[in-house]
Amino acid sequence: MKAILLEEFNKDLKVTNIQEPNLSDEGVIVKIKANGICRSDWHIWKGHWKGISTPLVMGHEFTGIVEAVGSNVKKFKKGDRVIIPFSLSCGHCEYCLDGSGNVCTERQSAGITFNGGYGEFAHVPLADFNLAYLPEEIDFVSGAAMGCRFATSFHGIVNQAKVGAGEWVVVSGCGGVGLSALQFSVAMGANVICVDIDDRKLNLAKDLGASFVINSKESNVVDQIKEITNGGADVTIDALGNSEIVMNSLNSLKKKGRHLQLGIAPDNVNFDFQVRTLVNFEHQIIGSRGMPPQKFPYMLNMVKSNRLKPKDLVTKTVSPDQVNDVLQGMGSFDNLGITVLEW
Repeated sequence: MKAILLEEFNKDLKVTNIQEPNLSDEGVIVKIKANGICRSDWHIWKGHWKGISTPLVMGHEFTGIVEAVGSNVKKFKKGDRVIIPFSLSCGHCEYCLDGSGNVCTERQSAGITFNGGYGEFAHVPLADFNLAYLPEEIDFVSGAAMGCRFATSFHGIVNQAKVGAGEWVVVSGCGGVGLSALQFSVAMGANVICVDIDDRKLNLAKDLGASFVINSKESNVVDQIKEITNGGADVTIDALGNSEIVMNSLNSLKKKGRHLQLGIAPDNVNFDFQVRTLVNFEHQIIGSRGMPPQKFPYMLNMVKSNRLKPKDLVTKTVSPDQVNDVLQGMGSFDNLGITVLEW
């Protein structure tokens, strides 16, 4: 099969032919139709994260059609339209059993721990637990925008931070994660302030429903947020993974406010915050990783009913030979919205 192969970190990916994946008894083979190109892919490509081996076929947010089914799979059949969640689980640890498979003790991710969606076919292990149906009403490109960034934001906004109607939410970093967080916050009835250094991204955020936007190169972010919200935000979100953003976010919270950390930083980046303020103001710092596969239907139903529009975040589709250019652009934050690889 054709695949886009990472052979060395920080070197161009190679479009080549490799062996098709093997089918396990509990797994399925998916013929890939579309795959979102994520900032996590950029981190992997740059070698920022430990424990990742090459050669590797990256890609962890993809959609497709079931091509082959293992002998023990009960829920899926050949021809089913599917979306592959970013967080894949073992199905039997204490976290999987309580519905929190996104923090499974043996978690895996396609395109990170095994070959993923930068190829024509991919194997999905333990399909009955890890795979989700893609409704006919949702096209493959829209679905490919949802497996990681969209799902991560949904879980963070709805299940973790529990954003409510009328609250002030600040989203810092208007890439795919940030714009997804904006959509969900607006859908929950919140007032959203978006922060970025790129006016193109801020203009897109306004088009997607942001009440206010702030260019952090031109303004004091904390002062502006406190002025707009009359004292501080209910929820702040770092959608990038940046120490300056985290500090600005924490300093922008009202008393009893919540900070939601969605962005992932390189392994050598640490965040400093004042414990005294955390205690005295009863701030909460909330982490969020992916989303359990079992909660995907709730998100997909909101898309089917047109309350959420992931396609609005997709600004570009590319072919395999254009993926290197997309990754290069991520290093300078040139990319706008979500870019999707189509097979």
